Amino acid sequence: MKPAFEKLFGFDSAKHSVKTEIFAGITTFLTMAYILAVNPGIFSALEGMPAGSVFTATALAAIIGTLVMALYAKKPFALAPGMGLNAFFVYTVCLGMGYTWQFALTAVLLEGILFIILTLTKVRSWLLNAIPGTLKKAIGAGIGLFIAFIGMQNAGIIVNNDATLVSLGKITEGTALLAMIGLFITAGLVMAKVRGGILWGILATTIIGLFIKDPATGTAITKLNGFMSVPDSVQPIFCKFEWSQVLSLDMLVVVFTFLFIDMFDTMGTIIGVHQGAGLVPEGNRRDDIPDMEKMFLADSIATVAGACLGTSTTTTYVESASGVGEGGRTGLTAFSTAVCFVLALFFSPLFLAIPGAATAPALIVVGVMMMPSVARIHWDDYCKAIPAFITIIMMPLAYSISDGILLGVISYVACHAVAGRFKDISITMWVLAVLFICKYIFI
Repeated sequence: MKPAFEKLFGFDSAKHSVKTEIFAGITTFLTMAYILAVNPGIFSALEGMPAGSVFTATALAAIIGTLVMALYAKKPFALAPGMGLNAFFVYTVCLGMGYTWQFALTAVLLEGILFIILTLTKVRSWLLNAIPGTLKKAIGAGIGLFIAFIGMQNAGIIVNNDATLVSLGKITEGTALLAMIGLFITAGLVMAKVRGGILWGILATTIIGLFIKDPATGTAITKLNGFMSVPDSVQPIFCKFEWSQVLSLDMLVVVFTFLFIDMFDTMGTIIGVHQGAGLVPEGNRRDDIPDMEKMFLADSIATVAGACLGTSTTTTYVESASGVGEGGRTGLTAFSTAVCFVLALFFSPLFLAIPGAATAPALIVVGVMMMPSVARIHWDDYCKAIPAFITIIMMPLAYSISDGILLGVISYVACHAVAGRFKDISITMWVLAVLFICKYIFI
């Protein structure tokens, strides 16, 4: 069995454990399974996109993308239709600009094809390698804060406040209380070095949720409404493309907006998780990431597959960090996640019973695991420290990995130019900075 695993998933029996990889894959799935509920909810605003069909398309896109990542790239990353990208699809392109969802799906397809071209020509790898090591370290820490912030929001620990934008929720009741209990359980398991501690923390918190009520509804936070269901057909949304405006200016703007967000979200996730888990080889002066082209190609193929199935851009999920934090290092982790998505197609009520408050502790703990890269930033050199800080702080505050990277690159070039340190700015960084500035001005 192990030789087969080595060939299929890059598994090394001397370094890796099958049990650890499977546990890691399940953990990744549980922290990102919310997309199965959220994506159909967002697309329900569009007439002609049945929630059941979108649910099935979401799961199938995740399965295809994650399997390609597992078997081709042999990396522990999972993919699914991306948050933010789905909202841009529905609320900006369709409801805001007035285009049909078929138009938006065509834009996603074109973006995916462009990604494949950029990957095969190694443009994406060239862009990633052009990012300075300081910013790469900052990206890891920024993503750590970002996913912890997502977890706190999902649980109601951090809530909306019209006066201050965000504030502390009521942590003595409801989902916030459950998340706080889960955080101490998960932290205790991790500190005790219990194998699969994050996964056991999620499951324990889910069970406790059966006995804690949501004040808003008066019912238990963990709700189990059956065990099995038959997945709906994707036929109503399968390959429903619209080619009449493929050469229009609006199509160009939409495609490149999808392209920018997806490209730098994926880059940020890959860099951040590798940095946070110490997966960059020792002595690698440039902080290059091994097998970048394979990971990017898996991401590109997933986007094309997702568009054909009828959902928004499929991208590498930052929640993959939870599985890597559990020790996942090979494609077996991603394969395990894909299997969970397959099961979710038929056991959706069971998987969707896991509340956001149960996965929040996992995201917070993983956020902690991704912070050590901050120590390797030269904070006494302000030309490096200021761009690094902007990269880190803008990810959670702008709620965007890509904006954190873009603003970090712009500030890196600006700081070094003002200081007269032009030799430290590569031509590629100059070009990227100009492009990113144009993006904020014109898109």
